[in-house]
Amino acid sequence: MRIVELILDEEQEESGIEAISIVESPAIESDFVALKGEEVKLAEIDKEKRILLGALLIPNKPIYRKNEQGDYYIFFSKDTISKASQMYLRNGYQNNSTLEHSKDLKGLTLVESWIVEDEVQDKSRKYGLNVPVGTWMGAVKVNNEEIWNEYVRTNKVKGFSIEGYFADKMESPKEEIKEDMSSQSDKETLLKIIEILTDEQK
Repeated sequence: MRIVELILDEEQEESGIEAISIVESPAIESDFVALKGEEVKLAEIDKEKRILLGALLIPNKPIYRKNEQGDYYIFFSKDTISKASQMYLRNGYQNNSTLEHSKDLKGLTLVESWIVEDEVQDKSRKYGLNVPVGTWMGAVKVNNEEIWNEYVRTNKVKGFSIEGYFADKMESPKEEIKEDMSSQSDKETLLKIIEILTDEQK
């Protein structure tokens, strides 16, 4: 099966992430944690803080896709995830959110964004999210009564999924591919992904 690395095409204006969707089945298979006021010691308040915290993108995580050309997997490198997270904030898209990639939502805002840099000393560990170094984490404030009551509290949505435009690395100029693929880190990344896929099929 094909394994395709997606990259940012920084020359294309529409490249990058445009919105964060809350979904029932996140493609990256990492559910978010719905945080209540008593779980986050930021201020003395009685009401729920209504914050969802979870992984937005996980590096080298094989994500299954299917189209008219057949079945394949995509993945994002640490470098692409880091650039995409910065571009998302730089473009001012913090309030762009959807429900199941179909319905535009109002009242959801990305209020925290960070890249996991340490296996142990990371905020994600406090909430039981053991995601790898290089993962883009986000905290989304939900100021939408309907979404909070009908979808979050009932567990109809369980995680985040990103929406955006990325380029297929294999569609880049051949000289660039050859240069990129000759690096030891890229070879190791692809071997690791192939190993993950092999283990999943056992």
